[in-house]
Amino acid sequence: MELQQILAFYTQRGYRHSVGPGVRPALIVIDFSKAFTSGRSEFPGGQFAAEVAATRQLIEAMRTRHPVIYTTIAYAPDLEDAGYWAHKVPWLAACRQGSPLVDIEPALGALPSEPVITKKYPSAFFGTDLHRMLQRDGVDTLLIAGCTTSVCVRATALDAMQHGYRPILVREAVGDFHPAIHALHLADVGARYGDVMGLQEVLAYVRQCRTMQADWAKPCPA
Repeated sequence: MELQQILAFYTQRGYRHSVGPGVRPALIVIDFSKAFTSGRSEFPGGQFAAEVAATRQLIEAMRTRHPVIYTTIAYAPDLEDAGYWAHKVPWLAACRQGSPLVDIEPALGALPSEPVITKKYPSAFFGTDLHRMLQRDGVDTLLIAGCTTSVCVRATALDAMQHGYRPILVREAVGDFHPAIHALHLADVGARYGDVMGLQEVLAYVRQCRTMQADWAKPCPA
């Protein structure tokens, strides 16, 4: 079956409802580490320059207004914490603590004060403090950037919905290793678990929201 036929299924099925953004957003940047963005021989990363550039715009719009959080995959030197995922995807073994591959992509301009969650599995929620961090800051909307759409972005969006957050995938800021895989999973997540919004629409939403120190009693303008 052709990709366009598969994508048409979502329209035919009636998946067209939106949860919409809430009043307290946070941005999570999924796995834009050097492993995924540099494409070295020990880790077959992707070509994410455009997605990184879009994410940088999001970060700069969010910074000083709302929480910005990054994730990276990193394991102990003996891989005792890697579980069966590292057996299924052997090149994850290159993501060991202390390796430059686990560092956040420099083009994002991450600040030392911005938290980096080290995760072991696809979802940024699984085995981490992410839910506690978001609850502490009163977050109700999780803007999602990063890679890959079919794995860690998807898993994080699903868990965000299951934890009661509004997942918003920023279309230009998420990517995968193959455009068809990306398109299929972006459509599926947007149909069933969260919303997919364009970068400019998200930037307008972020800039109109009140700062973290402001009165959150009123919703952000539509």
